[in-house]
Amino acid sequence: MEEFGNIFRNLDWSVLTDMLFSVVPALLCITLHELAHGYTAYKLGDNTAMLAGRLTLNPLRHIDPWGLVMMVLFRFGWAKPVPVDMRHFDKPRQGMAITALAGPVMNVLITAVFIFLYGLLYTPLYIKGGAFAQSLFQMIVTTGYLSLSLAVFNLIPISPLDGSKVLFAFLSDSAYAKLMRYERYGMIIVMLLVITGAVSGVLSTVVNWLYDRLFFIAEFAFDLVN
Repeated sequence: MEEFGNIFRNLDWSVLTDMLFSVVPALLCITLHELAHGYTAYKLGDNTAMLAGRLTLNPLRHIDPWGLVMMVLFRFGWAKPVPVDMRHFDKPRQGMAITALAGPVMNVLITAVFIFLYGLLYTPLYIKGGAFAQSLFQMIVTTGYLSLSLAVFNLIPISPLDGSKVLFAFLSDSAYAKLMRYERYGMIIVMLLVITGAVSGVLSTVVNWLYDRLFFIAEFAFDLVN
């Protein structure tokens, strides 16, 4: 029994904690992103997501396993799309575009909140805190950056990403019909783009630029408590 206790105490828990501090931000960003889609659609007259049980904070209802893995490994990923029936909207394509935009907008708001927490908790967690406090602080940083990455990635105009639904709202009916024929190939293209890193450089540049523009929020929060 004592030998088992020694083995337990000598285990390297860093891998588990590192995984936890990577997965938790991804789950938070994905869950609120999809909830924003479903709630917006509901407010615009479509209760499809509600009937499917997707107006929930339960991350298990929103996870796409591959999308979660991509977010943890590559910082760009996706969730299981919320079902939306655009026929329930007064203006179907406009309603679909607004519903699609709600996810990335939610992610930008999450980023703003966590950048604020960055500035507010910088001294007690990062400067004066111990190892666990610093890990918690790193999770705050990861959540803010990951959420912004999710927003930018989802605005790529390739189906089924949100950007495609926004783009479709501005196309003619004939052009819209043509693009919808190739929708089933969209996810294959998206996965190839992520795995090969074909767009990672551009996306990282955009995310970093936006993060820098929002960092004044952290400076404001820091000044509040120092």
